[in-house]
Order: sequence, then C-alpha cells, then structure tokens
Amino acid sequence: MLSRRMSLVVVGSIAFDAVKTPFGERDRMLGGSAVHFSLAASFFSDVRVVGSVGDDFGEQEYAVLRDRGVNTDDIEHVPGGKTFFWAGEYEWNLNIRHTLDTQLNVFGDFAPKLSEASKQADTLFLANIQPELQREVRAQCPGARLAALDSMNLWIETARDSLLRTIATVDMVLMNDDEVRMLTEQPTLVRGARELMELGPRMVVVKQGEYGASLFTEESFFSLPAYPLETVLDPTGAGDAFAGGLLGYIDAQGGADDETTLRRATTYGSAVASFWVEEFGCERAERLTREEIEERFEAFRRMTSVEGVPTA
Repeated sequence: MLSRRMSLVVVGSIAFDAVKTPFGERDRMLGGSAVHFSLAASFFSDVRVVGSVGDDFGEQEYAVLRDRGVNTDDIEHVPGGKTFFWAGEYEWNLNIRHTLDTQLNVFGDFAPKLSEASKQADTLFLANIQPELQREVRAQCPGARLAALDSMNLWIETARDSLLRTIATVDMVLMNDDEVRMLTEQPTLVRGARELMELGPRMVVVKQGEYGASLFTEESFFSLPAYPLETVLDPTGAGDAFAGGLLGYIDAQGGADDETTLRRATTYGSAVASFWVEEFGCERAERLTREEIEERFEAFRRMTSVEGVPTA
C-alpha cells in the first residue's frame, strides 16, 4: 500500500458532454480532462483542480469531485457564463469518434489562476489546453518534482512551434500514437519518442487505446496491453483517467521516477482507465473503490507474467 499522499495539481477543461455510442447515450454528463484526471488521481494522492465553469455548474457537479476529496478551490466560477460543452458520437469501432458540437463558452477565455497552494505542487499535470497556457502554468510551478503534459492534433496543426517549446519545459509527455507520429513526423513510435525526449522530457508515455500503453525512457522501454473487457460502453475520458492513475501513483511515491515505480504507475493508470470505459462518463468512477483498483492491478500482473510459461 502507499505510504503517503503528496500534492498533485491538474489544469485543464471542465465540461458537460453529450455522448452517443452504439451502446447508449447521455444528453448531459460531467466531463472534461481536468475532471476525469482528478477523479482518477484522487485514489492515490491529494489533488487540486484548476479550471473554469459557468452558472450551470452547481453543487451536484462540485459534489462529484469533493466526495472524492478533490480540492476545488481553484475552480473559477464565471458569473453569467456557461460551462464548456462538447457533443460527440462513436462508431462501432470505438476508436472512431465524430465531434458533433463544441461550445467553448467560459473555456474560450480560460486564463488559469493558481493559488499559492497550487503553485507549490509536487506534481503538475498540464491537460489538453493551448500550449501557451500550459507554458505559463509551468512557469508558475518551478518547484514541481514532476511536470507532465498532454496535447492533441489541433495544437499540433495550429500551434506546433509553441507546443514544442512547451514540451521542452516538462519531464513527461503523454500523447496517443497518432499524435506522436504527427508531431515528430517519424514512422515509428520508438523514433518519435526518442525525438521528443531530445527536446527535454525524460519520459514519453504513448496511449494506444484498446492496444494498451507504452512507456519510453532514455534507458528502457515498457509496454502493457489493455485490460480485456467484455463490456465497453463509452471511452470518453479514459485517456485522462489513465494519466490520473499514472501520475497519482507517482506522486504518492514522492515523485520517484525509477524504473519500478514507472512500470507500476503505468499499470495502475491502465487499471483505472479500464473501469472508466465500462460505463458512461464518470459514472463508474463515482462507485469505484481502491480495493477494486488493486484487484485489477493484480489481474494485470498475472496477465502479463511469463512465469509458468514453458520454454522452447
């Protein structure tokens, strides 16, 4: 079990989502990268979330975060505003998603405001927001033992140079496989990860959806398959939940980034994310327990062990 809880800060979007998949739909559910990340990380560490919301974000939504112990003091309430809204639809192949509507609302003018407590973060996660904002937040947290960022194809296409400058300021990059190839213009993930590390980060974590995740460091490589599930209803937020589990575990270990800790953290991230997709949005997270996460972590250990496998 973990020996201590450190301080983890996430800066990102807080949203309402409308999602339709072949297995159901929700017209309005709590979402956003900062929400999914903070809920996942809260099973391991103390989390503070920085974001902005409008008048439509009420006590019921705050309670989802606070009931998990997430500190919401740095959520900015914009009077008269509306919270970021996103609508999307997934095909039978849940890797294929179509955006139907995006209403930035208060998120369009989001300027992260960090309290002094947040500026003292041990671990910092810069979720998927404009690279310029990520860089500004990173500069406000110079004492963070570990700073990580996520990004997306939009910023690669429209703000590539700014994103590269921001990547140079962090210790870890988390992206999916298509984004790594797009950003680095390299044909393989190995080459892409090496190129990203040459910019400054010590670690690159590649999210590969239903195929799992890969961890690259200067000295090593680690790959983990996705947990096999019979029921997958909605993948929305799973990538941020993966990041939350991964960084939450690392933070709880005092920011350690030795090989054993990183591999365990990747496994915990994958375990947490596997619960997220079993239901819509944050629904499964609201009932999830640490004991269930530990059981799935052990299932991963058994699933990936070669002990007992006969040799040739």
